[in-house]
Amino acid sequence: MKKCGTPLLSMVFLICLVNTLGAIDFSEDSYGSITDYLKDIYGIDDNAGLTAFPVLNVPLGGRAEGMAGSFSAVSDDISFLEWNPAGSSMLAKTELALFHNNWIADTKIEGAAFASRLKDFGFAAGGKWLYTPFTEYNIYGERASKGYYSEAVGVLNGSYNFLSGYYFTGISLGINLKGAFRFVPDYSDADDQENHTGSLISGSGASQSAAMAMADIGVLTRINFLKFYNSRERNLSFALTARNLGPPALDDPLPTVAVAGLSWKPLRPILLSFDYSIPMNLVNPDLSEKPYWAVGLSAQVTEFLSMRAGLLTKSGSVRVTVGSAVELKKFSIDLNYTLDLLTQFTPMNRISLGVRFNLGDQGRKAREEEAEALYIRGLSAYSRGETVEARYYWEETLKVDPRFEPASEGISLIIHSKDLMDRIDEMQSLGF
Repeated sequence: MKKCGTPLLSMVFLICLVNTLGAIDFSEDSYGSITDYLKDIYGIDDNAGLTAFPVLNVPLGGRAEGMAGSFSAVSDDISFLEWNPAGSSMLAKTELALFHNNWIADTKIEGAAFASRLKDFGFAAGGKWLYTPFTEYNIYGERASKGYYSEAVGVLNGSYNFLSGYYFTGISLGINLKGAFRFVPDYSDADDQENHTGSLISGSGASQSAAMAMADIGVLTRINFLKFYNSRERNLSFALTARNLGPPALDDPLPTVAVAGLSWKPLRPILLSFDYSIPMNLVNPDLSEKPYWAVGLSAQVTEFLSMRAGLLTKSGSVRVTVGSAVELKKFSIDLNYTLDLLTQFTPMNRISLGVRFNLGDQGRKAREEEAEALYIRGLSAYSRGETVEARYYWEETLKVDPRFEPASEGISLIIHSKDLMDRIDEMQSLGF
């Protein structure tokens, strides 16, 4: 009962924390002070807001949003799908996730994703849908049109981890193929002052609607560096990505961006991350936005409770996030609070909710532990001088994990030693 009660108390605490943060009154005076200070440092970006499909810029939620999107080099859960397509081939577990994000006013974003991997090949699929009520009134206060303005994105992912082994985790290359559409309801002739009748213009919404295809590409690798704990996991990650590569939508460029990312885990419970992003206007490079950056922090407080925070800064504005996750055996609940000063002229508080289902690791962890146990048995036998038995255990190790390089090295050492002894015996038999 105690094991179930403690995570439940953590969830209650998290909900109370987010409600408290959401209730904080960020006045326009304090907002103005923040933005004025940042504008003095960075200046104003006149090219901001020129791209199409804003749904591509709004995070679904989950751990990635809790770290302010500084996730391209982390990419260790299903959130990788939005930040680095190379993450699927290094994913530890198969995951299914559902997301809900409250955005501006009545605008909502819903999402779902699935990811898994088979040995060095990772794959995933997902999508998200932005929608907001669209209501127009004529000069008499009568409803002229109604419906929903909506944008949706579907993603198919594939990646492969090259050169992976015991000492080197490999270099993962990944790609997302994405399709997006924008739906605009028909609107009235209100702009035609001379002939305005308040009537809907047939096909007017269709003329503003659009469908697009685009792609993401990414690279991810991990090594050990200044690691102050014992584990087979690598604690330093590097990433390069390019997101939303594609032609313009009705002459408006997509929010294409190139990102360099770094994450470092100096201690087992602490993870730090940094992303540097360079927007690219593929229609007119001179109209590209200024570069921006994001930093994130994640801390594993207990076995089942983690906390995170992040800061994303663009010219003159910031996005601050805090969040947490309660991780149970079969599923996890991610809850994030965001103070967003990037998307409108007044402060915006929003909350996102994500639920991730753990569908297992296809026995990878069990095979890893079995291989290590067999290898240790071989070491013990070798230390006793029982090379035949040691070789047997190391060969069994390689049957479980063919890339367990220490076992291969041990077998090579035994073979080399045996060859050397045979040569000595031969030389002695010849009278040397």
